[in-house]
Amino acid sequence: MSKIINNKILNIQVVAIQTMLRKEMVRIFRIWPQTFLPAVITTTLYFLVFGKFIGSQIAPVSGYSYMSYIVPGLVMMAVITAAYTSTVFSYFGAKFMKNLEEVLVAPVSYSSIIFGYVLGGVVRALITGCVILALSMFFVSISISHIWAILFFMISTSIMFALAGLVNAIYAKSFDDTSIVATFVLTPLTYLGGVFYSIYMLPIFWQNVSMFNPIFYMINGFRYGFLGITDVSVIKSVVVTTTFSLVFFFWCIYLFKTKRAVRV
Repeated sequence: MSKIINNKILNIQVVAIQTMLRKEMVRIFRIWPQTFLPAVITTTLYFLVFGKFIGSQIAPVSGYSYMSYIVPGLVMMAVITAAYTSTVFSYFGAKFMKNLEEVLVAPVSYSSIIFGYVLGGVVRALITGCVILALSMFFVSISISHIWAILFFMISTSIMFALAGLVNAIYAKSFDDTSIVATFVLTPLTYLGGVFYSIYMLPIFWQNVSMFNPIFYMINGFRYGFLGITDVSVIKSVVVTTTFSLVFFFWCIYLFKTKRAVRV
């Protein structure tokens, strides 16, 4: 009897996650000019300005042309932005419009709610990353050294920043609050995470400072998947990414259990 009840509960959670994911997909594709087009336009400008115009004047980095070197970083930057913005605006929008209560009164666990929103952000991030990667092929030939690293860091980074966006949305009290972290924390960390340069181009002091930037590890792990080169141990990159993902997940669980997640 208990087995039947457990299976029924599990089915309810699976259906809930599928429903939330489907809702997120409908929302994302309905407003595709806002979800995908900005990333394409912005990254194309990066390719042209930093890759073609400025990059042609820069010496090869670690044996690769400057354009080839920055492509993984630009793809990862788009993935991070897409995952973060997807959950932060989706969750806060539901909270602001009082739609979140409909989910909370349903027999759905907090973990299922988190997974539903996070999966939506992950799918959007993966689609965005693949689009940017396809776009980069018009500017430079793409090589793949370690496919497992590409898949791991793209998926794990998407999960981490989708969770981070959810945390931001929970604490936000207005739509302005949803942009504060992205503007003053996420953007600086991304640009200082090794997208456009190798850490060994920096003075020793800034090399040491970069070691405290989690995005630095994700970009280097992702670059390792394409070029086979990295400024830091790949194992360390895996550990940092996994650790931060777990921290944000349990942070979200805590905020839901303390009812902080439903306050506006």
